Order: sequence, then structure tokens, then C-alpha cells
Amino acid sequence: MEQRLIFAGFGGQGVMLTGQLVAYAGMLEGKHVAWIPSYGPEMRGGTANCNVTVSDRPIASPIVYEPTGAIVLNQPSLDKFGPLVIPGGVLLINASLIGESSRRVDIRQLRLAANDLANGLGNLKVANMVLLGALLRLTSVVHVESIMAALQKILPPHRHNLLPVNRAALETGMAQATPAVALQGR
Repeated sequence: MEQRLIFAGFGGQGVMLTGQLVAYAGMLEGKHVAWIPSYGPEMRGGTANCNVTVSDRPIASPIVYEPTGAIVLNQPSLDKFGPLVIPGGVLLINASLIGESSRRVDIRQLRLAANDLANGLGNLKVANMVLLGALLRLTSVVHVESIMAALQKILPPHRHNLLPVNRAALETGMAQATPAVALQGR
């Protein structure tokens, strides 16, 4: 099993953290991983994306040219990375900020109002985790417990109070992403 993933959005939306969590969780599960960040000219508010590969085999290249899945948090990211997802792959779209679906009919896509769901949990900053929960459910790239263990190691101790809302966000995304809900095409 090899999952080649792209996480993309504006700086400040947790794109890099999401990718790091998947890579770290993969390491905790004894898998081969690669994580490559890419920033636009600005940090917060500029574009950001990262490539993550999680595999049972050694990884030939850390750069993802043909993603098996993508999480896009804004319209420019959908425009740039939506067309790259391989046929049969998964595209998760933040419907709170992106008004349209991909026109692709050869992929599974799921639109989640991630910002709205995160606000319902009391913390807009966990919108990325809602989408990550959906990705975990649809791809089984890593286990949710591995993500939580990685988050506990990455977050400084004074931020561990955020662990419960992050778990709730992951569970919310997983609940929204039953395989039947991820539409083939539009």
C-alpha cells in the first residue's frame, strides 16, 4: 500500500501540520514516509502545500506528481491540485471556502463544510482536522490513534488542552465520510 497525498490551502490553515501528522503517524506505525513542504511568497495568508507519501515499501521520490488523494482548503488549491489526483483517487474539498466541486468524474470526491463543522466544535482552527478525519476514513492511510499520538508529541505541553477538540474534529470528519458519501464524480 502506498498513499501519495497533497495537502494544500492558505498559510495558517494548518496545511503543514496536517501533513506532518500523517507522516509522523506513518513513522509510528513503522511505515516508510516522506514529507516535503512548499510555501508561497508569504507565510500566513499565502499559499502553502505539502507532499506526503506513506508506504509499506521504500519511497523512490518524496515529490508527489500523481497523488492518490488530496485535501484542498481553498479555491486556488482545488484549481491547482484537483486535476492531478489519479483516477480512482480521493479529493476532499473544504466546502466552507470553495463553492464548486471538481468536474472530474473519475475520482471520489467529498465536499465538507470543514470551517462550519470546526466552528460547531468551538474552534475554527480544527477545520484541517475535520478533513483529515475524512481522509483517514476513506483511505486508511494511518490510524486515528497514531494521529493522536503524533499530535501529542508535536504539540507543546501547554497546548495539550487542545487534544480533545482535535480528536472531536477527526471523529466528526470520519463520521461525515462514509464511503457511500464520497461521490464518484459530481
